[in-house]
Amino acid sequence: MIKVIFLCTGNSCRSQMAEGLARHYGRGLIEPFSAGLMPVGVNPYAVRVMKEIGIDISGQTSDPIDEGLLAEMDVVITLCGNAEASCPATPPGIKRLHWPIDDPVGTIGTEERILARFRKARDEIRARVQGFLEGLSE
Repeated sequence: MIKVIFLCTGNSCRSQMAEGLARHYGRGLIEPFSAGLMPVGVNPYAVRVMKEIGIDISGQTSDPIDEGLLAEMDVVITLCGNAEASCPATPPGIKRLHWPIDDPVGTIGTEERILARFRKARDEIRARVQGFLEGLSE
């Protein structure tokens, strides 16, 4: 089984959604994890938009980057520029990918506008996860 970790700054939204999507779509193929540079808890909007597509991430935890766990990974995927630039060096042999996804956290406006930004991030991450998984089976 391939171990994959998704990293972003707060481990509250993008990396949490990526972990949930990877666990759902990659069942039996990959073992997903997520972490952040400065974990702040799982964002309730992320939980909400994931439930809309039948994936419950409410039990996931917001965790700091653990260099020991990082060293066990086959693939490290960063979802924001800050994580890409600040992530500890990965040992040789660990594949590193960067998926620049706009951060919906901090969106100002109506609840519908906020949810729309979270849905957009979720859908972009879902497409990336599905493409990544298709690449593994080729």
